[in-house]
Amino acid sequence: MTGISLVIAFVLAIVIMIIAISRFKIHPFLSIMAVSLIFAIVAGIPITDIPNVIGTGFSNTFKSIGIVIIFGALIGTLLEKSGAALKMADSVVKLVGRRNPELAMMIMGWIVSIPVFCDSGFVILSPIRKALVRRTGKSSVACTIALSLGLYISHCIIPPTPGPIAAANTLYEQGLNQDTNLLFVIILGIVCSILPLIAGYAFAKYIGGKVKDREEAGENTDEVVCSYEELIAEYGKLPGAGMSFAPIVVPILLMGLSSALQMAGTAIPIITFLGTPMIAISVGVLLAIIPLAKQNMLKDFYELTNDTLKVAGPILFITAAGGVLGNVIASSTLVDYIKANSAVLSSLGLLFPFLLSAILKTSQGSSTVAITTTAGIIAPMLAALGLNTPMLTALTVIAIGAGAMTVSHANDSYFWVVTNFGNMKVEDGYKTQTMGTLVVGIAAIINVLIVSLFM
Repeated sequence: MTGISLVIAFVLAIVIMIIAISRFKIHPFLSIMAVSLIFAIVAGIPITDIPNVIGTGFSNTFKSIGIVIIFGALIGTLLEKSGAALKMADSVVKLVGRRNPELAMMIMGWIVSIPVFCDSGFVILSPIRKALVRRTGKSSVACTIALSLGLYISHCIIPPTPGPIAAANTLYEQGLNQDTNLLFVIILGIVCSILPLIAGYAFAKYIGGKVKDREEAGENTDEVVCSYEELIAEYGKLPGAGMSFAPIVVPILLMGLSSALQMAGTAIPIITFLGTPMIAISVGVLLAIIPLAKQNMLKDFYELTNDTLKVAGPILFITAAGGVLGNVIASSTLVDYIKANSAVLSSLGLLFPFLLSAILKTSQGSSTVAITTTAGIIAPMLAALGLNTPMLTALTVIAIGAGAMTVSHANDSYFWVVTNFGNMKVEDGYKTQTMGTLVVGIAAIINVLIVSLFM
């Protein structure tokens, strides 16, 4: 099968995958693997070559990104359990001031979710949100959505969150055949957070005046809310701010120093070694163990690692399955056909990965699945889209992440975390969380397109 018929078969394969995940609740790993096999057969890849195509796509993705995903997730777990994540949040509150709880919640959410999953981050920071609302008398809904969107923005577009790491690896190594430049992705992720943070903050302030949670609406609740000071005291003595931020900041500095020296033509072997993403993230893990040790929690380290592997495992396998689909696409004649008829796709540019990721996100719910699957599909098409430079590839990662924000609703576990912990009715969840993620997703892709004008 070739030409337009193969394009139609590809679109049908994606639709089948979405239906399998969202409608029939088949695990994304099995859905993507099954669709990859079926598409390989339909695309006319020699049947004797298909096992090797599938195996190569799986192993290449797994071996290059597996350790980084596991260690990135482990940093988040250690920061959460040692109280370092809470210390980071406390530092932001002191910086911004408790009279600006919406801004404080958004900034602390954005920082904490760089290493910590947004679901966990919301649960961790929710007691602080409640305490600040009680102290300031500001809108609970405004603070809830500010925290939710701050967490979501960095969760989708800034490594070392597993989704953006996996997408960066797939696009650089499979699309460009280059080593992943994680530093570019981190820097651009931070830059492209500016507009969605502003838009998210404005939306949170606006919706806070329109929607009330159950308590504000006068419903009786039996929930006991700790004061801010009581919450901090529950951890005893929190780690220092420097040690709390170090597991995030030091790996970024190592990667930055390595890249700067290489661009200057004065690469130093030990710095190059330490600046490799896998090693830099490993340094972050070692630094995250220190606060755990100071809290006398090293006895829990084995169990925390085990819990992290349980969380990271599904992400690893879904990411590898996305690599399989990407390799199947690359091994078919689809890419050649797209390259030969690339005028339309080239005109879409960064909008194409954004729209594809948004469709996958909205239909099946998981941002990580949307990011990793879209990256696997887009990698062979980078040249056809005119995105085959290191900087534009990094922007493509951010565009995919922007799509993966758009939108969070009832098929997304995060929607229910925010709605339930935010003490809101389901219909109010759609007015706040769903509309908020639409706002920040659109703001993020606009930010990406603005940045691309200077590339």
